[in-house]
Amino acid sequence: MTKPTFGSMSLSVGERLRLVGDIWDSIAEEATAYPAALPLTDAQNAERDRRMAEYDADPSVGIPLDQVLDNIRARFSDRR
Repeated sequence: MTKPTFGSMSLSVGERLRLVGDIWDSIAEEATAYPAALPLTDAQNAERDRRMAEYDADPSVGIPLDQVLDNIRARFSDRR
C-alpha cells in the first residue's frame, strides 16, 4: 500500500485521530449498508456461529449490554 499523497504526518495527533475516526466511521457505514463490502472470513463466520449456538443453548452465558457498557466505562474512567 502506498502512503497517502496529502501528507498525513503534517497533521497534529488530534487531527490524525479524527481522520482515522472518520475513515473508520465511513467503513462501518458502508459495511452496514452493504455487508458484502466487508465480508467475514471463514474463521470469523465459524466463531460467530459457535457463539450464537452457545447462547441459543444457554442464554445465561450472555452479558446484558448495559452491564458491558458499565464495565467499559468503569475501566476507562480510571484513565482520565
